[in-house]
Amino acid sequence: MQQARAAGKALAILGFEPTAVLTSPKVRARDTAQEACGELLFKPVEFNPLAGGFDGAAALDLLGPEHGDRVLIVGHEPDFSQIVYDLTGARIDMKKGGLAGIRVGSVRRELIVLMRPHELLEVANRPAK
Repeated sequence: MQQARAAGKALAILGFEPTAVLTSPKVRARDTAQEACGELLFKPVEFNPLAGGFDGAAALDLLGPEHGDRVLIVGHEPDFSQIVYDLTGARIDMKKGGLAGIRVGSVRRELIVLMRPHELLEVANRPAK
């Protein structure tokens, strides 16, 4: 839970304002989303397709009028590493508690950030300026 709170705090410090937070209904993911969202002052919504077998096409379908363009998705491996590959061509090793940010443009998609749990913790624990 400390990692989840650190991730939420790091996102808040970095200025990320979600338009939607979707989480797998599985207990660990749901609890993680709730902890992270406490720092973001946002309420996560359970999204059953995230329970397993979620892919890049499904991830793209989430962006739009219903959820907006800054969607935070909390789910499971190996789905997330595969989604990053499907969308960007980048091969990554997503760590539990890690974060990948993907910019989705009309023509191209790119991996813009990949943060491991210890990096999120470092951002969350930075002294205030």
